[in-house]
Amino acid sequence: MNWISNYVRPRINSIFSRRETPDNLWTKCDECGTMLFHRELSDNLNVCTNCNHHMAITPRDRFGALFDGGIFSEVAVPTPIADPLQFRDQKKYPDRMRTAQKSTGESEAMLVAAGEIGRTPIIAAAQDFSFMGGSMGMYVGNAIIAAAQEAVKLRRPLILFSAAGGARMQEGILSLMQMPRSTVAVQMLKEAGLPYIVVLTHPTTGGVTASYAMLGDVHIAEPNALICFAGPRVIEQTIREKLPEGFQRAEYLLDHGMLDRVTKRTEMRAELITITRMLMKQPPAVMGDLPAPVPPASPAEADDTAPKK
Repeated sequence: MNWISNYVRPRINSIFSRRETPDNLWTKCDECGTMLFHRELSDNLNVCTNCNHHMAITPRDRFGALFDGGIFSEVAVPTPIADPLQFRDQKKYPDRMRTAQKSTGESEAMLVAAGEIGRTPIIAAAQDFSFMGGSMGMYVGNAIIAAAQEAVKLRRPLILFSAAGGARMQEGILSLMQMPRSTVAVQMLKEAGLPYIVVLTHPTTGGVTASYAMLGDVHIAEPNALICFAGPRVIEQTIREKLPEGFQRAEYLLDHGMLDRVTKRTEMRAELITITRMLMKQPPAVMGDLPAPVPPASPAEADDTAPKK
């Protein structure tokens, strides 16, 4: 056995050989440029640990951090007619849908789930901006109606996380019809006396802002989220004036009375638990469990357990 060939040479090659590093281990912050380790970033809910910039997060990851133990069940949403207008631009609409479904792993731009936060049963809905910009199509309208109906049926509050570029142009007028449909769904909650809480994330624009995103009983936004109907560039070109610093951002809207709170994503769960239980007229959430007290022994039991002389 040649130990130099079989042991020494492979050992030297392993030390000096070039090791391939996976591309998905590090993420660059869009705001400050800091390289963030993927586990550190996911543990912090996709919030930069250096500058507190809130990056995009998928509905499933959001729900995993929101619900108790990360446990939730999906609420079924009726599937609308595919490509009702036979729309085609540079690609056919079905081709765009297949591409979005393959890249995100989701069937559409909104996820509806049921579960508990702080032992409080809720219904939650969240838009996925990575799915065609979270655009509001017929499926999103169906999802909001399904979420409202489930909330009324189970007597639970509805919490909605908005993130959208507006209506889905490939569905034309059918997409715009989701604005009144979602408004009717919100009215169902109000008539049932159930809370409707909206968490506006970056970005929330267009017809989404003009309908269900601004009809909540409480409006909370993530820091520096863009919330508007028309974007700042369009407004500047229309009025030919420079807009104020931070215009249409969450902090600006909070100062001008459009929002109730601006809350960090890492603190959002505790905030929602407090607000939800308050609106449902429930006692404050239990922060920790203590063992049940041991009942005092009866006199007869005390005599039996006493040491005998």
